[in-house]
Amino acid sequence: MMMMQEYIVYMGSLPEDGLYSPTANHISLLQGVLQGSNIEKSLVRSYKRSFNGFAAKLTDTEKQKIAEMKGVISVFPNRNYQLHTTRSWDFIGLNEKTKRNLTIESDIIMGVLDTGVWPESHSFSDEGFGPPPKKWKGACKGGSDFKCNKKIIGARNYAVNETARDIDGHGSHTASTAAGNHVNGISFFGIAEGTAKGGVPSARLAVYKVCSAVDCPSSSILAAFDDAIADGVDIISISLGFNSLLHYDEDPIAIGAFHGLKKGVLTINSAGNGGPTVASIKSLAPWMMTVAASSTDRQIISKVVLGNGKTLVGNTVNSFTLNGTSFPLIYGKAAANNFNDTAVKGKILLCDFLFETDSFNHGVGIINKKVVSPDTPFVDPVPSSGLRVEDYDVVKSYFNSTVNPHGLILKSEVIKDSTAPRVASFSSRGSNLLTPDILKPDITAPGVDILAAYSPLVSPSSYSYDARRVNYSIVSGTSMAYMIHVRMSSAMDIIESLNQNEYGFGAGHINPVEAIDPGLVYESFEEDYINFLCGIGYTKEKIKLVSGENSTCPKVSPQPKDLNYPSLSHQVIQSNGSFTIDFHRRVKNVGIANSTYRVKVISNNNILDVKVVPEVLSFKSLNEEKTFNVTVKGDQVLGAGTTASSSIVWSDGTHSVKSPIVILFSI
Repeated sequence: MMMMQEYIVYMGSLPEDGLYSPTANHISLLQGVLQGSNIEKSLVRSYKRSFNGFAAKLTDTEKQKIAEMKGVISVFPNRNYQLHTTRSWDFIGLNEKTKRNLTIESDIIMGVLDTGVWPESHSFSDEGFGPPPKKWKGACKGGSDFKCNKKIIGARNYAVNETARDIDGHGSHTASTAAGNHVNGISFFGIAEGTAKGGVPSARLAVYKVCSAVDCPSSSILAAFDDAIADGVDIISISLGFNSLLHYDEDPIAIGAFHGLKKGVLTINSAGNGGPTVASIKSLAPWMMTVAASSTDRQIISKVVLGNGKTLVGNTVNSFTLNGTSFPLIYGKAAANNFNDTAVKGKILLCDFLFETDSFNHGVGIINKKVVSPDTPFVDPVPSSGLRVEDYDVVKSYFNSTVNPHGLILKSEVIKDSTAPRVASFSSRGSNLLTPDILKPDITAPGVDILAAYSPLVSPSSYSYDARRVNYSIVSGTSMAYMIHVRMSSAMDIIESLNQNEYGFGAGHINPVEAIDPGLVYESFEEDYINFLCGIGYTKEKIKLVSGENSTCPKVSPQPKDLNYPSLSHQVIQSNGSFTIDFHRRVKNVGIANSTYRVKVISNNNILDVKVVPEVLSFKSLNEEKTFNVTVKGDQVLGAGTTASSSIVWSDGTHSVKSPIVILFSI
């Protein structure tokens, strides 16, 4: 029997011929190659609203034949993508006193590609909302148990045998973080009590469920892009990523986002949770905004009190209370040969490595050594505290030196973190392995300890034996680091912290209040990105794999470092230690009509010599554009993989527009 695999047959932009029927054409193509199966069993879905193509189950021979047929641009496997799994908005300036234009915000439609939402959540109530914006062309097709309203104005489900209702929790959390209503008196079992709200509470939501209970196939992701663009969303928010690097012409998210770009739709993609590994970021296309995760000034801790009176501070969201009672400690290795209910009953378990086992449920609690993401509290299913290595060693030392070691785990509490914002250790880092001239991530936003809506069908810890169910939960991840930001400006607060650089935070921590009035913006359009692809060596045939249309490269293609990006990045291959790099940029005045901007160079070291020409930009009207050049020189030989950074700031006395400069050295 011939093995069949699901493939995506990408056919580019839709023909402008009004008589063209995409579905009929897709069926015709399949009829020409199918050997043993019928059309109904082969065709999975058609893309026919914003671009052209289909997903189908094919044998290897059928796949080869269809790839050679007229009109087919590329054929690639249907890959499985992974999810990038309140106070945050106050921390970055969006509080109750912030002046907002509710009329404009209510006209924003955010398309969320995720696990669906829980529509009955108060975060998605439509109380006080008017009818959907006139530009909305979508529909409510979320299934029999899913009802839309004037807040959730549309829903589509692509998961087999499911509805758009969230049975995971991830989609509800991300959607409410981005655009959830103000909901007062929310907490997680009394922890982090306050008002839960999204970045733009007045915005409308369109829900596209691309992840089932078991997977997030790229065929569903492309189908959601196809629908969302045609439905009339303004922003597409997608917190998914593939676990390995894909080139722009192979990545369904990059391809879908490019088609969105052509219709004026911005795609926001989470950076991923592969940090702190260098070059772990996979969201690399410059026509998408890639958002990393950082902390807020609210930190959740879980304390451990030992029998000798010593108190240690751990990072866990612990909703349980032991009522002040101290319990015997037992070391995991000591219990390894008899790791059952009897061994751990009535005791607190010390674990070098935390793993899922039902036996945890029979002990009093767990104190574990937190090696992965030691800076980030996660929800555990039992009383627990995750300690940094040095603090866990203190507990071990006490255990080994005491005849009858006891301990107490306290319920989590909230303290103020004066070091915020810090890039979370789990947040994926640069450099950009595809194009080092594009700095990724673009920005960072709050993504640690975010309290937002959740699905009451699953436990907040995701452990099978955790019987708790909540309507709001605390979650950390780059999925939670959302920001509405429709033009690439530099209204950022740059994070200056030990061991954190631009490969972690990009242009800096988002400042949404200043981003509303940035003064200057760097704009890029479809033609700029086509030229960018030309500059990285894409042929017109390969560009078509992304854009879906025929394109012509200029006789002299611009270098990728000269894409009109708000950040300036380049990889230097050193020979004698000296280098000179020229960047060319263009800014548009969106601040004050008659304004003069002067540039200031901020040096982070003595490695880079930065010159800007001209040093003054004078504008006479709004939307006027000016160009400038930045020359970066250096004469030091640095080790491969090291970086040097600087920045330039354009200021008119009212606005400050800051752009980072990052040089990656390679020998």
